Amino acid sequence: MTYSHMAMQKMASLDRTFHALADGTRRSMIHTLARGEARSAGELGRQFRSTQPTISKHLKVLEQAGLIERAIEGRVHQFRLRREPLQDAQA
Repeated sequence: MTYSHMAMQKMASLDRTFHALADGTRRSMIHTLARGEARSAGELGRQFRSTQPTISKHLKVLEQAGLIERAIEGRVHQFRLRREPLQDAQA
């Protein structure tokens, strides 16, 4: 892999991160998850008074940007913050 290819991948990753953080609801979700506890989609939906499809859309954008990770426990999907992409964006 060449340096320019690696740089392009890094830029694409940063683009996804900043796109995900451009929305106020998603920034608030990140702030909530930054407290360290995993939250279910249902908990986040109640906290932000949003419908399940709306919360799912926001979670999908955050997950595609690598900002959160999902753990499935039975029928419950738990989401946890991944700090590395945020640290990369600060660098």
